[in-house]
Amino acid sequence: MNPTPTMIREYDRDAPDQKETETAAFALGCFWGPEAQFGAMDGVVRTRVGYAGGTKPDPTYHDLGDHTEVFQVDYDPADLSYADLLAVVFENHDPSHQTRKTQYQNIVFYGSPNQRETVESVLETRELDAKTIETRIERHTQFHLAESYHQKYNLKAEQSLLDPFEEAGYDDERLRESPAAAKLNGYAGGHGLSEENDLGALLKRNSSASV
Repeated sequence: MNPTPTMIREYDRDAPDQKETETAAFALGCFWGPEAQFGAMDGVVRTRVGYAGGTKPDPTYHDLGDHTEVFQVDYDPADLSYADLLAVVFENHDPSHQTRKTQYQNIVFYGSPNQRETVESVLETRELDAKTIETRIERHTQFHLAESYHQKYNLKAEQSLLDPFEEAGYDDERLRESPAAAKLNGYAGGHGLSEENDLGALLKRNSSASV
């Protein structure tokens, strides 16, 4: 048994609302993979993908200009810190290397002075210098949402996991902002969910029953 429409609705209802979460944004190449990876993490509530870091007004996937593919995460600071997110970011790319293609560059965005201080602290701990690494460290200003077909890309490739959202009447925006969709997109992308997570426990039971 996969998650039901009722379970999806209840999971989203019980998740922290946006007033209880903080937002972080990063660029680590094609945004499909990182959105799935971070969405599966305990403490990450919502995810979305888009374009940032450039100057072109209203970028699109086929007319990106000088923007980069970026993913945003809304996280619960009671369960996860910005430093925890940065640790995963730096474990998943080589800060001494930067691709020439702007679309897929590595960027750490900070959205507040506190986040900037945390970036500096994490770099110092890793014996890295923001002035010499290739990874771009930039203020996060405007974020342009990517087209709907890019949102929750891995989830949409697994019809059995997408079905309960369709049955529950989720439109593109509601699916994009769904905490349950963030988790199941991570699962569809090959990332395990903690058994402490209701959806993770269900999928674990289903996996064991099918063996």
